[in-house]
Amino acid sequence: MNGRRVCLSGAMGILLLAGLPGCEGLKDHPGKQDPIVTAPAPIESDPPPKDLKPKKAPLPDLPAGAGAIDADAPEELTPTASGLFYRILRKSDGRKPEATDRVVAHYRGTLDDGTQFDSSYERNKPTPFALNEVVPGWTEGLQLIGEGGMIELEIPWPLAYGAAGRPPKIPPKATLHFLIELKEVR
Repeated sequence: MNGRRVCLSGAMGILLLAGLPGCEGLKDHPGKQDPIVTAPAPIESDPPPKDLKPKKAPLPDLPAGAGAIDADAPEELTPTASGLFYRILRKSDGRKPEATDRVVAHYRGTLDDGTQFDSSYERNKPTPFALNEVVPGWTEGLQLIGEGGMIELEIPWPLAYGAAGRPPKIPPKATLHFLIELKEVR
């Protein structure tokens, strides 16, 4: 993660604030509703596997408040060279973000066993963030869809919270699963 600080927003949000001073919580961020927690030092990771193949998976159950999935959504998750797996659930011709853009997204995050660790849907409020300040799997994945699109991401631990995880909700070396609707590119 190249010296980035890992910080969380919301109940167990997904923000990585890249080297921002503070990252200590409400006392440094007046007006914010959710505290931001500083994580341990940067992590080391294994290189991504070389011969990743698409994997079949049932379509995800949608949380209350989520938009519809396209009728022709693929049955498989597609791998990228980094080891990220994704499936575009709703196509969009809207503007696609670049790694340095700010975006607004609705999302639900779960572990391999289906345990939910965070959801903007439960807060009934999409979350704004800078795309270059989130876990690398989000930065890569959200650039694959446009405004109004929906994507499913399976993020291996080197592209998520690493070997340390984010206890107590995210264990060490956890693969994270996200359903994300890209609401806006700013």
